[in-house]
Amino acid sequence: MNKGKSAITVAYGDGIGPEIMAATLEILEKGGARLDIETIEIGERVYLSGNTAGISAEAWESLRRTRVFLKAPITTPQGGGYKSLNVTVRKTLGLFANVRPCVSYAPFVDTRHPNMDLVIIRENEEDLYAGIEHRQTSQVYQCLKLITRPGCEKIIRYGFEYARRHNRRKVTCFTKDNIMKMTDGLFHKVFDEVAAEYPDIENEHWIVDIGSAKLSDTPGDFDVIVLPNLYGDILSDVAAQIAGSVGLAGSANIGDNIAMFEAIHGSAPNIAGRNEANPSGLLHGAIMMLVHLNQTKAAETIHNAWLKTIEDGIHTADIFKKGLSRKAAGTREFAAAVIERLGEKPNRLKAVSYSAGNAKLPQPVFAAETNGRAKKEKKEMVGVDIFLDWKAGSPNDLGNLLEQIEGDGVKLQMITNRGVKVYPDGFPETFCTDHWRCRFVARNGDKIVRHPQIIDLLGRVNDLGLDFIKMETLCEFDGEKGYSLGQGQ
Repeated sequence: MNKGKSAITVAYGDGIGPEIMAATLEILEKGGARLDIETIEIGERVYLSGNTAGISAEAWESLRRTRVFLKAPITTPQGGGYKSLNVTVRKTLGLFANVRPCVSYAPFVDTRHPNMDLVIIRENEEDLYAGIEHRQTSQVYQCLKLITRPGCEKIIRYGFEYARRHNRRKVTCFTKDNIMKMTDGLFHKVFDEVAAEYPDIENEHWIVDIGSAKLSDTPGDFDVIVLPNLYGDILSDVAAQIAGSVGLAGSANIGDNIAMFEAIHGSAPNIAGRNEANPSGLLHGAIMMLVHLNQTKAAETIHNAWLKTIEDGIHTADIFKKGLSRKAAGTREFAAAVIERLGEKPNRLKAVSYSAGNAKLPQPVFAAETNGRAKKEKKEMVGVDIFLDWKAGSPNDLGNLLEQIEGDGVKLQMITNRGVKVYPDGFPETFCTDHWRCRFVARNGDKIVRHPQIIDLLGRVNDLGLDFIKMETLCEFDGEKGYSLGQGQ
């Protein structure tokens, strides 16, 4: 590495990626950033060469060596079972916190929310983005939603640390725990636990649907929002768009040892090569990278030059609007305008300062090191859900069939279809597919079910010629149910 320079790994990406990366790197260089750049190739060409991961072993080595990644958008080929490389990188490198500032630049960028200034902190590794999916029957597909206590504690604590570091007044949690009482319920529960440790910061919780409506209508009521992966992915784009444009927003992905910086938008292949793309999102990600690298002077210089460019009405096509904008600029022209204004500050927009000592993103704070809530719980198995692929009749037909194999301490309690109880006492109006959850529990007062009983039960299911596709044990933890009831149970 060159002395005095920070090593980073750069990927030019796909679609508009090479154009906006070239523009961003030129601005960084002229703005005084001290970078020792290693370049890797990832994305579409790597996928189509036969590498289904979209990234080579050599690229992984570069990322683990420099520990800082500036990434342009990439394209994941349609079909073929290719996994999202963005998700792969975040999860493989433990980049658990996605930090997305969403700021309006009124009156120079059109928005209905001129005072918007919030930060979305999205959990990056868990939730439905675990990507664990199965086709279980001819009609039914499954995606597993995984939420863990350590994952919740890390991201929620990070959100409060971020708020404290940046003198933010409030942290808001979004979940859907009125429906997903265990997974989203855990996220909400941990939020309340952690919030109690930060009495200097206001906290609140919203159900994600009404919270999203509130965010879209009155974003000024929010400050820092922390939320699970899927909701965070969707709402960070919504927030960026209502602030002015998705094309303006950058993001940081923070882990224990490695960080990745990027724009939040995609590769936009429809405008690739046309010198139309807005490099601002990637540039803002790069500014966050400079702060992370403690190159705050360069970050401040570049950010203020960008603000002055926006204030002067030099806008790319995505934000250009007659009456607000003065001059339409392509990708290269916009970069040149920012470079021309290096050393200047905006007159009406608020100039930024990264010299106050609070600009650096907080480092991860791991829950296991900061609290003593972990405890050993008594775990008892009290039943089993056996899932069947079955098309031979009605719910009553299946229930009568399964009651024939009760015994060895277990009995059939209910059958559900798509979560709704259909046996016993189901309704004929309930629509059913070929995917059935059959719940067996202990009988004759013996609460505990043991593994040999389940193995024998599966054998009896097989002897009936039934196609079982998965099973889930039903457990209690210190007497508290670790499973959901059926709808209508």
